[in-house]
Amino acid sequence: MKRWLFVILMVLLALGATAAWAQSGGKADQNFFPKFEMPGLTVNGKPMNERAQVGTMLQVSFALTTLTLAPYILVMCTAFIRVTITMSFLRQALGTQQVPPTQVLMGLGLFITMYVMAPVGQKMNKFAIQPYLAGTIEQGQFITEFTTPLRNFMLAQTRDKDLQLFVNLGKLKDIRNRNDVPFYVLCPSYVLSEIKTSFQIGFLLYIPFLVIDMIVSSVLMAMGMFMLSPMTISLPFKLLMFVMIDGWHLIITGLVKSFNIPP
Repeated sequence: MKRWLFVILMVLLALGATAAWAQSGGKADQNFFPKFEMPGLTVNGKPMNERAQVGTMLQVSFALTTLTLAPYILVMCTAFIRVTITMSFLRQALGTQQVPPTQVLMGLGLFITMYVMAPVGQKMNKFAIQPYLAGTIEQGQFITEFTTPLRNFMLAQTRDKDLQLFVNLGKLKDIRNRNDVPFYVLCPSYVLSEIKTSFQIGFLLYIPFLVIDMIVSSVLMAMGMFMLSPMTISLPFKLLMFVMIDGWHLIITGLVKSFNIPP
């Protein structure tokens, strides 16, 4: 029923339009048939004076994505890996189960990471953030200048062997030097190199404490005290030695100096 009403209405409109056209002598009435004109569009290819900018929605999406990935970037692309693994090895070598607590070690590792990465952050601010806020560079150049200091820092800590491993796994043939390595190859190579370096430092930390454990164990066996745990007796001597040589000062100094900060 509705379909038939629609057809009848369209027929009546067509008849009315035909009658109006006939009364005007066959000439189109300007009021009845309004004239539509397209606006004048000109494409001249002249350069614009304003900077090209990303839309607000894209900027918000990029910011939210960055905040989501921030913990992984902090762990995987900074000095945090080497510092935290070294601190964990030190606690195990001392034999103190939960001293210092994990929260203290993570906090100390975070602040040492901030101290080591401070020159990198200053370069980012000087060559990327401040020029972009001043309007002297475009967004594309801003991204390049912002990531270059971090990339140089990661390259300075990464071994050529680890880079070559992931380049061969990815079958990348267009890479001629270290600067041509893409970030998705650099990141796992950097993480692998940092883990290797941390384990080497951990091995060196274990040696003096292992010697104390061996000496205490030998003395107890010579005295026939087999039921007494050597770890219980050696722990005070480990703590005494670590305090006497100012161990925290030596560990932090060695950690900070172990990083190769590019100029």
